[in-house]
Amino acid sequence: MTDFEIIIGLETHIQLNTRSKIFCSCKADSWGDPPNTNICPVCTGLPGVLPVLNRTVVEKGVLLAGAMHAESVQPISYFARKNYFYPDLPKGYQISQYDEPLARGGYLDVPMPDGAVRRVTIQKLHIEEDAGKTVRAKGRRLIDFNRCGVPLIEMVTGPDLRSADEAAQYLIRLRQLLRWLEISEADMEKGHLRCDANVSIRPVGFGHLNPKTEIKNVNSIDAVRQAIQTEVERQKREVSAGRPIEAWTLEWDEDLGALHKMRSKETEADYRYFREPDLLPILVDSEMRERILGAMVELPLERRARFVTQYGLPEYDAEILTEERSLSEYFEATLTARPGEAKTISNWMMNDVMRMLRERSVPASRLRLRPEHLAEIIGMVEGKLITTNTGKELLEKVEESGRPPADIVAAEGLSQVSDDSRLRSLAQEVLAESPDQLNAYRNGKTSLIGWFVGQVMRKTGGKAEPQRTRAILEDLLSE
Repeated sequence: MTDFEIIIGLETHIQLNTRSKIFCSCKADSWGDPPNTNICPVCTGLPGVLPVLNRTVVEKGVLLAGAMHAESVQPISYFARKNYFYPDLPKGYQISQYDEPLARGGYLDVPMPDGAVRRVTIQKLHIEEDAGKTVRAKGRRLIDFNRCGVPLIEMVTGPDLRSADEAAQYLIRLRQLLRWLEISEADMEKGHLRCDANVSIRPVGFGHLNPKTEIKNVNSIDAVRQAIQTEVERQKREVSAGRPIEAWTLEWDEDLGALHKMRSKETEADYRYFREPDLLPILVDSEMRERILGAMVELPLERRARFVTQYGLPEYDAEILTEERSLSEYFEATLTARPGEAKTISNWMMNDVMRMLRERSVPASRLRLRPEHLAEIIGMVEGKLITTNTGKELLEKVEESGRPPADIVAAEGLSQVSDDSRLRSLAQEVLAESPDQLNAYRNGKTSLIGWFVGQVMRKTGGKAEPQRTRAILEDLLSE
């Protein structure tokens, strides 16, 4: 049986998080809004209107091009009309870019679960307007124009991915980067990040590219993985049966988990591109480029590597702490208050702070528990002023009230009980109240020492210093 190599390229459409659309002042993000409520004569293409370019769209495009290691951000780029007729495209054409895009070349290095790194090249990056949305309801096709004119960045990768899992990993890393740069919410289910996948196969060892199919309408990373795998298996069956692969455009039906043919795949000639006569060229001079790229923050993979080398964190910790920019900044701000305790802070963040974030569905930057509060709580635990359990409870108390940890400890009497005479008195009380357990311990069931410690902890409301309590109990039990 022939072994096949899978060849995948992705076309991603990224909705920018600007307040207004690309060529008019209508609200850009209308997710959840009633249909056809965020529209105007410009974005619905009425006769006699003229588009005006949103400068922020260009700035965000330049920023992403820099983060994707673009070979060049073009000093002059042009808009073009991409002509096609579809019900949700009111003008009969889309304002996009074609032969002179905003940026050319570039790449994104994508770490894989097996430790390898796949370099995914970018052919070009261009800006464009979105079309509307066709909704099928009760046998009818309804049009919502809210999305018309929403600013998009389209990026086209090279044929560099070799499996459905690799494609999914690329999208995960791209989504992370977009959110890190704060240029898109990158939520696929809300249409902020959309992906078309070009898929072909060839016998292992062959260098040429075979005809490809394009998969559209995929709205989650898991669906991208499943759709690609489904198409790969179909192509293998077709080729094995001696049938050629035709260049189709396929639609993914997530409900059925199946692909359907939409049409034969268009070519560039079908779109009859020509320069957009109503818009001036985009000028990105060196001053503008340096201003935008000079303000770029450290990128996630670079920060992950630095966390390992500079702070000595394990790879796993560094990966988790750099999943989101605000989380990594929270970690470093806490570390500034307690230098040299990177692993301790990492443990608290991964075990407790991230649980709070999941429960509240907020980024670290929106916690009332500030980095200096976390550092103070860790210092109290490390200095044995409070127990670890009290420290964990204190996290919640600070988050709920916004009060400094020291104020809460003082007001609620949460300080750890570590006075030997007090602990010895309480331990003696526990032993006197527990004759059965005492006899069992002295008859060899030494595991009961943990039970005795727990009883002392109960009497102090969890504030007894555990190690000192255990030592005192062991001394009393040996008498």
